[in-house]
Amino acid sequence: MIGYATDETKNYMPLTHDFACALVRRLEQCRKEKIVPWMRPDAKVQVTVEYEHSGKFIIPRRVHTVLISCQHNPEATHEQIEKDLIEHVIKVAIPQEWLVNTRYVLNPSGKFIIGGPQGDAGLTGRKIIVDTYGGWGGHGGGAFSGKDCTKVDRSAAYAARWIAKNLVANGFCKRAVVQIAYSIGIALPLSIHVDSYNTVVEGINLSI
Repeated sequence: MIGYATDETKNYMPLTHDFACALVRRLEQCRKEKIVPWMRPDAKVQVTVEYEHSGKFIIPRRVHTVLISCQHNPEATHEQIEKDLIEHVIKVAIPQEWLVNTRYVLNPSGKFIIGGPQGDAGLTGRKIIVDTYGGWGGHGGGAFSGKDCTKVDRSAAYAARWIAKNLVANGFCKRAVVQIAYSIGIALPLSIHVDSYNTVVEGINLSI
């Protein structure tokens, strides 16, 4: 079970994850409030951020690429879809200072009329990567959604996130990943691993 935290956002989540969630929330708002009348419920987003190495730190500089695939009514043209997604979704969800020479990849497959269970059926515990950190820090493999909170797949992953977040929030380091491994029938963890990515703040002693 893995928890991750970074100081690049106020909620200690990766910037890419924050922007992807903001895009999805804005898509939902545009559909429900009919800001974009052609929009249908199904959608997928991906955000790529360009980082720069500064010594032992990595610093986000700009949004490199925004990918959105959005279900739409049959009469909507591709030109209208691109225009509305840029003006009503991307530029509202992502602050302008991050959109520097950003590449927009919008409905690249062409038509996206059939969506939801009709187009993509199955149940696999939702999306385990978006439920965590968008690929940052790794993933233990267990799904959260649908799991009872007594299962370590869920409870220990939340505990690992709590530890990682508090290490960053209290200024011990700028990034942290916490990995915990358990065995069925044994209460205490078999292993605990904490990695600060060499970002421990000068003068802080983390020895136990």
